[in-house]
Amino acid sequence: MKKIHLKYIPVLAAIFGFSLFGCNKVLDMKPLNEISDVDYWKTADQYKLAANEFYTYLRTFSDVIGDAPHSDLRADFITSANRNVFSSGTNTAPQTDGGWNTAYSRLRSINYLLEKASAYQTPAEITHYVAESKFFRGYIYFDLLQQFGGVPLVTKSLGTESPELQAARNSRDEVADLIIKDLEEAIAVLPNESAISGANKGRISKEAAQAFLARVALYEGTWQKFRNNAARANTLLDKAIANSNAVITGNQFQLFAPAALGDSAQKYMFILENEKSNPAGITKAGNKEYILANKYDFTLRQSRINITQGVHGNGNVNWLTKKLADMYLTQKGLPIDHPNSGFAGYARTRSEYENRDNRMKYNLMIDSNYHWDNENPGARTTWIGDAPDIANSKGRHNAAYGTGYHNQKWATERRLNDNEESYDYPVIRYAEVLLTYAEAVFERNDAISDADLDKSLNLVRSRVNKTMPKLSNGFVTANGLNMRTEIRRERNIELYYEGFRLDDLKRWKTAETEMPMPLQGVVWTGTRWQTRWTGASSQLQNGIVTIEGSGRQWTEKHYLLPIPTQQIALNRQINQNTGW
Repeated sequence: MKKIHLKYIPVLAAIFGFSLFGCNKVLDMKPLNEISDVDYWKTADQYKLAANEFYTYLRTFSDVIGDAPHSDLRADFITSANRNVFSSGTNTAPQTDGGWNTAYSRLRSINYLLEKASAYQTPAEITHYVAESKFFRGYIYFDLLQQFGGVPLVTKSLGTESPELQAARNSRDEVADLIIKDLEEAIAVLPNESAISGANKGRISKEAAQAFLARVALYEGTWQKFRNNAARANTLLDKAIANSNAVITGNQFQLFAPAALGDSAQKYMFILENEKSNPAGITKAGNKEYILANKYDFTLRQSRINITQGVHGNGNVNWLTKKLADMYLTQKGLPIDHPNSGFAGYARTRSEYENRDNRMKYNLMIDSNYHWDNENPGARTTWIGDAPDIANSKGRHNAAYGTGYHNQKWATERRLNDNEESYDYPVIRYAEVLLTYAEAVFERNDAISDADLDKSLNLVRSRVNKTMPKLSNGFVTANGLNMRTEIRRERNIELYYEGFRLDDLKRWKTAETEMPMPLQGVVWTGTRWQTRWTGASSQLQNGIVTIEGSGRQWTEKHYLLPIPTQQIALNRQINQNTGW
């Protein structure tokens, strides 16, 4: 008896995570791990249950907090006490790669459902699940494309004797074209977000597929542009513009910006739970920014990942770098090195946070500020920093370790045991779509109108910076700025610690410049840090705390990961990426 290829526990987790409860006849049948093809693939509910497994493939907190292919730890905004070989450029070709193996295992499950669907008697009943399957096939192949470039394309289930097992890698263009084809076919079928019933909220919508296609097309379009393939780049950038614009004009989503939260809105969006998680008592239902999320629930599906202690600046974990800190504009909308910026300087441990983009004070922890996390007492009471709040705080933050720059993004202020955090992970959020539109328009035309900036990037900037000047062509010209630099700056600031930085450096082809730079912290010499943090005197470079100086490298080969050597041994038709 041939068994169906389902991962049974994750399927049930997906049902919990996406509120996909309801009557499902398959639950009245024999145990899932005893179901054969003869018993299965008979009803639409069975296809739905099988498709639920694919939602467990979505990116989540473990993909950005720890050392994972898209984590900022592998780039230059975040570092730690342990040197990261990918960030340093000292990684070598591995024998095996869990990500490669997992991807092809998941593709087998997806292809299997699509094959069974082709023989289903009433295809109209399962078109949604077929479309979801094509979305996820594109999702997985995009992950492979970003890491390895061209990879073998497998679009059907393979047996041990299938000739495809000895096939060569497909080209980068062929992989990208399949991703786009799958996503466009899914978009043609998937329902609008507004048409998805409450019981099915969280499933892939047309807008989610459009937003993801915009991400793919921007990535590959800029990859091609900065490698001198203008014709293909323009075609792809047109798709990025069209699909991001479709999401914008569809008016199904909006930036999370409740007036009651003021300039702390973005901070609390990332740790939003239905329990006590923000000063305004806003629940997840009030968040219309997450287009596609990996959903969690304190009762039904906790993250089971130690998120807060894994990201918080209150310990020897991940530290932020001076490069990120310096990137935040002043409230005048100017870079800190601009002569008219009003930057308060580095003289005191807290001075560089003054008069800056408000996201800085909510993403980073400020030396000597009171702070809260999930540990006892830990729980905020009033959220206004008064006596009851302070009594439950962890005390004043001591930033004198690591780089001196510490993170608070993703860290709860609600009393929880470790691993109980249950805020949703934003796989795609509306802010990214707005920034994709702005960048795609600019890169397609080497120019962008003020109107296009106002409908996209400026909405993101002004969410928590109501008085900061908008980015405009006149502002750029008057202040001697560079439009591309400012568009990229906004993306870096808004999406930091969400798994974009390394991939952005690769597609912009700037990693060879950015990645060899030292990983540095606070300015020490001539500042208050000199007496507050005497122990840092042994780790200085030009008066700046330096975690990793010489030895960092990035050569052309690092733009792609090496193919696992075991795969090459198994299939001699697979060639290694250049330089490895």
